[in-house]
Amino acid sequence: MAKDRNDKADANRNSWKPATRMVHAGTSRSQFGETSEAMYLTQGFVYDSAEAAEARFKGEEDGFIYSRYANPTVDMFEKRMCALEGAEDARATASGMAAVSAALLCQLNAGDHVVAARALFGSCRWVVETLMPKYGIETTLIDGTDLKNWEAAAKPNTKVFFLESPTNPTLEVIDIAGVASIAHAVGARVVVDNVFATPLYQRPLELGADVVVYSATKHIDGQGRCLGGIVLSSKEWIDENLHDYFRHTGPSLSPFNAWTLLKGLETLPLRVKQQTLNATALADFIADHPAVSRVIYPGRADHPQADIVRRQMAAGSTLIAFDIAGGKKSAFDFTNALQVVKISNNLGDAKSLITHPATTTHKNLSEEARAELGIADTTVRLSVGLEDIEDLVADIEQALAAVGRARHAA
Repeated sequence: MAKDRNDKADANRNSWKPATRMVHAGTSRSQFGETSEAMYLTQGFVYDSAEAAEARFKGEEDGFIYSRYANPTVDMFEKRMCALEGAEDARATASGMAAVSAALLCQLNAGDHVVAARALFGSCRWVVETLMPKYGIETTLIDGTDLKNWEAAAKPNTKVFFLESPTNPTLEVIDIAGVASIAHAVGARVVVDNVFATPLYQRPLELGADVVVYSATKHIDGQGRCLGGIVLSSKEWIDENLHDYFRHTGPSLSPFNAWTLLKGLETLPLRVKQQTLNATALADFIADHPAVSRVIYPGRADHPQADIVRRQMAAGSTLIAFDIAGGKKSAFDFTNALQVVKISNNLGDAKSLITHPATTTHKNLSEEARAELGIADTTVRLSVGLEDIEDLVADIEQALAAVGRARHAA
C-alpha cells in the first residue's frame, strides 16, 4: 500500500505547485518511514564487498561514497531546490560565496574573459576583480542595466557573463533574457545570483540563464541559523564543469545545515510573501517622509527599471534601499535609533535587519566605485522581516524623528 502511494506521488510531482514542492520534493525516507527528513551525520559509507566498493567508485552502482562528494540529507536539499528552480541538477555548498566561486571558477581557464555587472556584493566583486585575474582570467566590469554594455564588452575569449538581479544593495534589476541572448550569440554562459529575488519571484533559467546560484543563508534558511549555498544548472553542465571541481576542492554543505535548510524551504513561501507585503508598505511610507531623500524598491512604479521588474519578476522584494537626508552621521543616527529593526549585515531573515553598506558589505570598494553604484554615506539597506507592520512603521518613524532632532540640535 505504501509503495503504491509513493508511486502515485512520484507520478504527480511535476504538477505540484511551488509551495507543495518545498514541503515534499526530494524526500527520501529510510526503512523507518520518518515524517521529517533524516539527518545523516556521517563522513563515509560502508560497502557489502570490495567488488561493491569498486563498482560504486566506477559509477557502475548507485550509492554514496563520501560526504564531501554527496550525502543523503544534502541530496534531498539539492533535489528539492531543483524541483523549485526547474533545474536538472545541483550541488549544495558550505556558503553562498562557495557557490559563487565554484560556479565561476569551475568553467574558466587562464586566458578566458568574464564580463560582470559592476553592481555586485562586495565579496562577489572581489572574486571577479581581484581573485580571477591572479589566475590569468581577464575581467571587465560594466553597468549591467544597459544591454549595449554587455554587447560592447564581449570578446572572442569571453566565456561567462555574471550578474546579480536585483543587485546588492541598490536593487538594480537587469534584463536577464536580454543578457542571455547576447551571451549565447558570442558563445558565453550566463551565471545569475538570484538571492534577492528568491526562486519564488524570478526564474533565471526560464529567462535564458545557464547557471543560478544562491546564498541559502538568506531567505532559504531565513531564521539566522546556518550558512549554505547552492549551484543549479543542467545535468550536462554540472557533469562537465562542476562535478570534478566540487569533489576535489571540497566546498560541500554539512548534513546538519542541509537539514536546517530543508526545514527553511517548508515555510519559504509564507515568509517571503509576508516580508514582501511588509516591505511594500514600508517603502511607500519611507518614500513620503521628508527625512528621506531617495527610496529604491522593485515594487514601486518609480524604480529605475520598473518595466523590467514587471516583465521578469513575480513580485517586488523583501529589501529596500534608501538614503537619509544629511550625511553619514544622519544615517548612523537613524540606524542607532531603531529598536525593533536590528543592525546586521545579513538579510532575508524573519527579523528586520539594517546595514550601512558603505561601511560594511561594500567597505572595501573605493569611494569612486561606491559612487558608481549609487552607494552613498547616506545609504542604508533594510531587509524587512515578519514583525507586525504597525510596529515596523512606528519604529522607522521614531528613528527618522530622532534624526530630525539630532540635525536640529546641531
